[in-house]
This record gives sequence, structure tokens and C-alpha cells, in this order.
Amino acid sequence: MSEESAALIARLGLERHPEGGWFKRIHTSDAIIETAQGPRALVTSIHYLLTPDEPRGRLHRNRSDILHYLQGGGPVEYLLLEDSGELRRVVLGSAPGQALFLHVPGGVWKASQLIDGASHALVSEAVVPGFDFADHAFADQRLLDAHPEHRALLTPLVRF
Repeated sequence: MSEESAALIARLGLERHPEGGWFKRIHTSDAIIETAQGPRALVTSIHYLLTPDEPRGRLHRNRSDILHYLQGGGPVEYLLLEDSGELRRVVLGSAPGQALFLHVPGGVWKASQLIDGASHALVSEAVVPGFDFADHAFADQRLLDAHPEHRALLTPLVRF
């Protein structure tokens, strides 16, 4: 692990994320709202870090909308898969044509990965309604079978 990545992990108090990479929840709203799945915090937020030793966030989806803000490093590529099979790529970075912000609607499959030799990517996320593991799912073989046209691209982003 690079000194820069180790310093960010220590400074921000990050721990390994089940999706890959490193994270820490930094905010949970005191306000609670009712959803079809039960009560949820109005908003939650995390810091999320990808590093060369943890360069990918595995393919998953959440019922809530997620706002991603690049805080440092990059570029980092997001792959977004709609139920219709449409696949989009969005790159967060500081170069022309790259974004600093990404909105992922609830229900969309997403994965992230460092690209172009990036040393790291530090992204902050806001989840509305707030994150709950009951609203979260990891992709598996069934998703790859449902979208064989994307199998080669998505397989490295699925843990079996």
C-alpha cells in the first residue's frame, strides 16, 4: 500500500468495505422517515477510498439514491447497469470531460474502479433515504446470466 493511501486510511479512520476499498460512515441524520422497507435515516454519508491494492468496488445496488462527490485522486470509473440492460460509464476525475459528481438512482447496479494508473480515489457519498444493508444487494451469477452482452466487462466486478 502506498504511503498516501495509508495516510488517508489512518487520517479518516477508514476500514475495509464489503464492496471493496475502504470506508467510514461520517454522518447519520437524526431525522427518520418511513419507507416501504421500514424506517430509515433521512440521509447517511460516507467517505469511500479505492487504492491500487483495493482498486474496485464490486457490482451492487441499493434502493436509495446515492450522490458521489470526488474529493481527491482519480480518475475512477463507474459502470451503471439499468434493469433494461443499458450500461453507462461515468468517469470522475479532474481532466476535461470528466465529472466531479455522480448521481446514481436507487435500483441501478453500480461498480467502481480505478483507471489510468490512478494512485487512489477518495469519494464522499450521500445516501437518501439513508443506507441500510436491508436495501442493498450484491450482483451474482444471475445478473451476469440476465445480461450476457456485458458478461466480459462485469465479471471482474462480481465476487463469486
